[in-house]
Amino acid sequence: MRTLTRAGALVAGASAVLLIAPSAHATAPGDNGTVKIHDATTGEELRKNEPHVCTFYLDAFGFDGVQQVDWHIEAWAPTAATKGETVKSGALTLDAEGHGRTDDLSLPDGHYKLFWNFDGEKGAAKHKVFWTDCADEQEGGSTPSSSASPTSTAGASASPTSPAPGESAEAAPSASSSPSAQGGGDLAETGSSAPVGALSAAAAALVAAGGYLVFRRRRANNA
Repeated sequence: MRTLTRAGALVAGASAVLLIAPSAHATAPGDNGTVKIHDATTGEELRKNEPHVCTFYLDAFGFDGVQQVDWHIEAWAPTAATKGETVKSGALTLDAEGHGRTDDLSLPDGHYKLFWNFDGEKGAAKHKVFWTDCADEQEGGSTPSSSASPTSTAGASASPTSPAPGESAEAAPSASSSPSAQGGGDLAETGSSAPVGALSAAAAALVAAGGYLVFRRRRANNA
């Protein structure tokens, strides 16, 4: 009887431990999140790191809800004498889903390393190495200054109505005085006088024929 009682007590105790353990594990903070470097124009939903940026922000997700974070960025150029010098730092409280982001940040062009520390971390701080390079971005997006286009200059110089230097606007010939316009007037007049000349010639021929007939009749009567 005592053996059965002890066995029942052990089973009950083991069951209680198994039921409590998952709950305790779910609420305990841990190292289950990740942090990324994002360009300032990149959306927060992207879970890809962007190690070459100009203006940027730190984007964290997958951490425990409402977790407290302290972060700092160190200069990390391999050949620099100031490697390990903190150049920027801050603190952040993540939301209930373990997500959070910093404001947009900027640093001089160079090589840097982010260190991300948070409540409940069990190992070393999470870190990311990245580069800022705004000079290339500005050169790639620069546009030449505005100037007069060659086509507009050529069009202005080739304008037929523009007077030559030193010549007044009155010296330019008008359309009404052009040879083609005058020639058109002469052709119109020639066309209108041609029918009159033809009619005069026909009338003269008829008169001559009538006179010839009258002359022959008189000659016949006299004979």
